[in-house]
Amino acid sequence: MKIIIGSKNPAKVQAVKNSFIHQDTQYISLDIPSGVSGQPFLDEETIKGAINRAEGALREGEGDIGIGLEGGVQETAYGLLMCNWGALAARGMEPIIAGGARILLPEEVASRLRSGEELGPVMEDYVKKKNVRKHEGAIGVFTNEAVNRAEMFTHVINLLAGQFAYQQKHNSR
Repeated sequence: MKIIIGSKNPAKVQAVKNSFIHQDTQYISLDIPSGVSGQPFLDEETIKGAINRAEGALREGEGDIGIGLEGGVQETAYGLLMCNWGALAARGMEPIIAGGARILLPEEVASRLRSGEELGPVMEDYVKKKNVRKHEGAIGVFTNEAVNRAEMFTHVINLLAGQFAYQQKHNSR
């Protein structure tokens, strides 16, 4: 199977590899634009970014499956929650979507996002470290490394892969 990943972010690429480890798989990662704002602010926008990456990856990479992963935030009555969504695209079917972990962001971070900044650069400034989004991510920082970004996205990919396997099994009847 040839899986095209709609990102070159190492945490996202590792998440896909973690989920398809038991299959004979070729992985190709491509920089596919999300087509949404740099800091998605609603689930719908974050989902759309994941779908755009998955469909773009499938189209540009000419694979069997395209995977798109997108991180965003969602405002709630309790504050700003970090969210993450994934999409799996395959020919002849609607994209499959799945969401993952959500945690409340500290107000110090949330207020900067509300004023128009993106989570990646805000986190670099917050922890005084470069490339947080390519390694532990905000989830790793705010869970004291109990869950890192690759693990968070692995959960989403497992949800996508499971749905895909289910559809393959039940559509072949």
